[in-house]
Amino acid sequence: MTLKIDSELELRQLQLTDAHDIFETIDVQRSYLGKWLPFVAFTKQLSDTQAFVASVVNAPKDRFEFIFTIRSEHKFVGVIGFKGTDWLNKISEIGYWLSEKHQKKGIITKSVAKLSDFAFNTMDLNRIQIKCAIDNEPSINIPKRLGFTFEGIERDGEWLTENEFTDLEVYSKLKSD
Repeated sequence: MTLKIDSELELRQLQLTDAHDIFETIDVQRSYLGKWLPFVAFTKQLSDTQAFVASVVNAPKDRFEFIFTIRSEHKFVGVIGFKGTDWLNKISEIGYWLSEKHQKKGIITKSVAKLSDFAFNTMDLNRIQIKCAIDNEPSINIPKRLGFTFEGIERDGEWLTENEFTDLEVYSKLKSD
């Protein structure tokens, strides 16, 4: 499945063949991506990424999550998707990351807007949320820009690779917003 955003940008559902592009991006941007993304430290070789991608693509129906690669002019630039989807309560969380050289072009803002529309109108979710480390201003600006509501701080919400926890700002949007 592909969600077209504009003439240059699209979200393409994760495929087994995406593992190489994902790993290469992580591998050459470890310090940049690893500052906010704990999984970077555990992604040591291509087989780690291949195992992750296979777990997503081959997930049983009751644990399936929509995960997409972000593509600019058909080239891989990042990943966006849902995690922890609660189908009974129609709730999910959106997570994302973007290659450093593609920052500050509105790519994540457009991608989150498209995924939000998909969540409410295709998946029939009622609530989506985004959690961002309290010092990660670029990430925090995304839900703010898109009209998400700030709900508060999740204390020690994520374990970072520096052997410390970070607090998370929690934002949400309802289908009725």
